[in-house]
Amino acid sequence: VEDREEDLVHRAPIVTVMGHVDHGKTSLLDYIRKENVIAGESGGITQHIGAYGVTLDNGQKIAFLDTPGHEAFTAMRARGAQVTDIAIIVIAADDDIMPQTKEAINHAQAAGVPLIFAINKVDKPTANPEKIKERLAGMNLLVEDWGGKIQSHDISAKTGLGVKELLEKVLLEAELLDLKANPTKTATGTVVEAFLDKGRGYISTVLVQGGTLKLGDYVLAGKHHGKIKAMHDERGHSIKEAGPSTPISILGLDGAPTAGDKFNVFADEKEAKQIAAKRTQLMREQSVRTQRHITLAEIGRRIALGQFKELNIILKGDVDGSVEALSDSFSKLSTEEIQINIIHKGVGAITESDV
Repeated sequence: VEDREEDLVHRAPIVTVMGHVDHGKTSLLDYIRKENVIAGESGGITQHIGAYGVTLDNGQKIAFLDTPGHEAFTAMRARGAQVTDIAIIVIAADDDIMPQTKEAINHAQAAGVPLIFAINKVDKPTANPEKIKERLAGMNLLVEDWGGKIQSHDISAKTGLGVKELLEKVLLEAELLDLKANPTKTATGTVVEAFLDKGRGYISTVLVQGGTLKLGDYVLAGKHHGKIKAMHDERGHSIKEAGPSTPISILGLDGAPTAGDKFNVFADEKEAKQIAAKRTQLMREQSVRTQRHITLAEIGRRIALGQFKELNIILKGDVDGSVEALSDSFSKLSTEEIQINIIHKGVGAITESDV
């Protein structure tokens, strides 16, 4: 259903921070979170929920996604989850542009997401931000200082230098994108993270992208469904509804959906259950199909080797993003002598039913 122009309102930009492991991606997010403790509120954002909203001094909001590694980001994109509006690429000024950084840049470009470079650690004596800009120019990425169109800012996530200006650039970029959504319809969005809380059940972090999600809504996400029993913001406060560009954690689904799954609200529970059952069936059929698929050449190769071994793995983790990243790494480990099969992956502890 097309949204009517008069129903559309401006929404906050959704930003993913990416970059090489040691370049200060986490420090930048931590600094933004710490600074964002509203006066009179004790404790910042502590929940490991993979996404959080931030309000700046001028009252404007930004939603941040914290993706564990690019594997999870790729997995989300492979499932067609176009979640991010803007990507901040963190590069350390005292280092070079790493393969992981290039990968992050390529992912963002492939998804058609505008980039903003955060050149970090400029407080270090060995920092050389100009060298980084030169290297970027060599990759055909011209930042504004070099007469290009891409925004970049020198920052220090440790001291907080330049972070405010970086966020202002994010808002400027968002203004150019003219992001809008319709808060009046039923909610749709994407699952960012999901885990099993022993005391409470399955908790999913979702990002509302359109419409407004309300307590008591019946939600279908991937092959899981359920009625929302509780909703919390990134500070752990209980809330009753969440509009577009709001990351929240919800309780009430009957399982842990996968990062990148789309979620929808259904007025009719029966319909949601039928779709979930169909999806489960399809997934089963697909996994059986992928397991049995061996070519003649492959059989010949195995016989020739004679000592071919298979390793079957059941992979469980605390949160879905980590499971995705691990399963991705495992599947790259298969060699001539040994093949790794991931029979089952999921969230939670390993149970007897898995084995």
